[in-house]
Amino acid sequence: MYFAALLARTEDGWEASDTELDDVETLADLADLAREAATDDEPVLACIEQEGEWFGVVRVEGEDDPRVFVSDAAAAMRSSYGEILLSDELLGREPEDLEALDQLVDLDGTEDGEPESKENADASDQSERAENAPPGPIGDSKVLADLGLDDKALLSLAPEDALSEIADALGCTDVLEAVR
Repeated sequence: MYFAALLARTEDGWEASDTELDDVETLADLADLAREAATDDEPVLACIEQEGEWFGVVRVEGEDDPRVFVSDAAAAMRSSYGEILLSDELLGREPEDLEALDQLVDLDGTEDGEPESKENADASDQSERAENAPPGPIGDSKVLADLGLDDKALLSLAPEDALSEIADALGCTDVLEAVR
């Protein structure tokens, strides 16, 4: 079970909105969605959790690059929503476009020349990326430091309580729980 919400800071405090991620395919898409919820250049937090497995926070301010924190990269990589947050840059990999150029040597995508079905190729690709993702936290652990949750506190959050603890530190527990 997933939960995703946008927390947007306004003059009057924080506003929360439940958000649907079905049309979000990339971190850039998520950042654009967050920018739509922004008031002026105030920060917007896109918060995603998978019950008991992992959580992620993406902070967007104006046109700056999004800042990302994920509690467990390996667990997040096994989910479609987690994959959105784990960019090649964050994982320390070359972009997929460069990887695709390397694969042109074997145009059919298999070692023995037999074409692989798209479903099997996608599942295999996701499994391989999950294995290559580091276990544990990844990203900017200071993403919420100036908002009341320092890096040590963020790193110590349990996935099942993380969004509630983050909302508590921001002073917006009631608005987050209203959309949960």
